[in-house]
Amino acid sequence: MSDTQNTPISPLMRPFPNMPHIEGVTIRSVEAGYAYKDRADLTLFTFCENTVVAGVTTQNLCASPEVILCREHLQESKARALIVNAGNSNAFTGAAGKAATDMMIEIAMGALSCPAEEIFISSTGVIGVPLPKDKARAGLTKVFEAPEINLHDAAKSIGTTDTFPKGATASAVIGDKTVHLAGIIKGSGMIAPDMATMLGYIFTDAAISAGFLQQLLDHYNKSSFSCITVDSDTSTSDTVLAFATGQAGNNVLTSLSDKGADAFAAAFEQICRELAQLVVRDGEGASKFITINVHNAHSDDSARNIGLSIANSPLVKTAIAGEDANWGRVVMAVGKAGEPADRDRLGIAFGGIAVAENGMVAGSYDEDRVNAHLKKSEIELRVDIGLGDGHAEIWTCDLTHGYISINADYRS
Repeated sequence: MSDTQNTPISPLMRPFPNMPHIEGVTIRSVEAGYAYKDRADLTLFTFCENTVVAGVTTQNLCASPEVILCREHLQESKARALIVNAGNSNAFTGAAGKAATDMMIEIAMGALSCPAEEIFISSTGVIGVPLPKDKARAGLTKVFEAPEINLHDAAKSIGTTDTFPKGATASAVIGDKTVHLAGIIKGSGMIAPDMATMLGYIFTDAAISAGFLQQLLDHYNKSSFSCITVDSDTSTSDTVLAFATGQAGNNVLTSLSDKGADAFAAAFEQICRELAQLVVRDGEGASKFITINVHNAHSDDSARNIGLSIANSPLVKTAIAGEDANWGRVVMAVGKAGEPADRDRLGIAFGGIAVAENGMVAGSYDEDRVNAHLKKSEIELRVDIGLGDGHAEIWTCDLTHGYISINADYRS
């Protein structure tokens, strides 16, 4: 696998924010040597007792052993540790892959004196190569004694083709307590989540029931992580986990009717949206961040499907990369989405500038103004279906030669 640490940083990057320390979370990392030289690639998060966890995982039917393990352990809703391996996804590796995860679970159980169900594992990288048990054993054995690190270093350690570390933070007031949330995420290619995106982790010191935390993640995942795409490919490893340590001392949140729950939900939504957008901003080879708003569709789900059809179209993405106002490709993508659409009601605008309305070229269409908008790094595309009140917002990036270069030699 190419080590992309020397790859130019995405022009769409956002600086890593100042992150609060989340009480009850300890982070360590080491060099296990899975695929890279001179960088940490095995990261261990440990949590205080009674930490609750919620999660969503990929719908890809060739999911890794780690994803299957996460699904099983999420049923117990408690967490003491999260192990993240970078450089090797351990997916499509048969009995050897499962044996590696079983071994890591056993080591972590012994170190923490906790049940197997409280250990979570994620792996990301090349598919089809079993995670080396010797490297995993050696790395995991020494990581428990490694110095503590912060979330910025953790975000760097879990990356693969990422060009910058990604993080987001927020806070909320619950009664007389201020609770903190912090999240990190990795992802750059193989991004078209059908639940979540690559590997993302949210941490909070809030006291919240596992059921309510899962409810929030399920709800906001649909309008954040599942509304992004880089290349239309859903990973075998996609996982987003949320951990709540309860160390803030607030009254336990159990539903939206609890005092302060609305503030916490708003902060949680903010974290999800920011993390999701950061992945698109680091899309492999990306030079433009594209926001697609679909309005007046038959339903919200219909709008989302239409938006993803546009966002996943190589023709649309390359036109925007070339700063070409080829709005006919948007029409094509709407029509192929398999959702209700009427050519003669369709409206399209770039950057608020109408290019088509009522199924034909807008009378006020000014290609020079549209081209000027397309030269920007932040592109806005609005599509009006004209059939209902469904709405969706989708985020994607353009498709450039850089994407081909990165993926043509990914394993070399």
